[in-house]
Amino acid sequence: MSKKNQHQDPEQSVEQALNTTEHFIEKYKKPLIYTAVAILGITAIGFAYQHLYRKPLINEALAQTFVAEQHFRADSFAVALNGDGNSLGFKQIIDEYGKNAGEAVYLYAGISELQLGNYESAISYLKKYDGDDVVLKARAICNIGDAYAGLQNYKEAVSQYIKAAEVAENPLAAGYLLKAGIMYEELGESAKALSAYEEIKAKYPQTVEGIEIDKYIARLAVAAQPQN
Repeated sequence: MSKKNQHQDPEQSVEQALNTTEHFIEKYKKPLIYTAVAILGITAIGFAYQHLYRKPLINEALAQTFVAEQHFRADSFAVALNGDGNSLGFKQIIDEYGKNAGEAVYLYAGISELQLGNYESAISYLKKYDGDDVVLKARAICNIGDAYAGLQNYKEAVSQYIKAAEVAENPLAAGYLLKAGIMYEELGESAKALSAYEEIKAKYPQTVEGIEIDKYIARLAVAAQPQN
């Protein structure tokens, strides 16, 4: 190959590139147009879904949830769960709107079922809660433990209480550890119960549980003494 061919005029190279591009566009003009239209169509569908369907759906779900929350706060758990005849309860809200109503509806529904003694349903709802708030996440896990305790499945209950206490080290964890200790005692595992109580004493001495924990520790100490 000659040096002349190796060192082509830059302007000529640009011109050739433009000609090649024009030829490519001319050859594939229709497919390119169709692709662009398809992309615009998908974008438009996404925008329409978000603003014309999902956003109004969320607003509608939140409006229904507001009334159910009022019943929940009034401890009217059956009405909060099943509705009052005019407004939907959490159960229907979940059936109709799902997660569009927000993660909290699963927590509300689960606690309502728990308060009504419907432990299996409570567990089902609470396990679906997937919020980011660590306080509510720990609360949901603790309530799952409460439901298992109601089913007298103490082994699973204590597992949930320990899990709840591990979500975040805050004063609420003291309550979860206390429940774990009590469940350990029910299971006859006094050493593990004592460990839970001592963790409360060490980490959360200023909580209500921490202030009263010595009596739990003392009771286990008395129980551990040999009988004459």
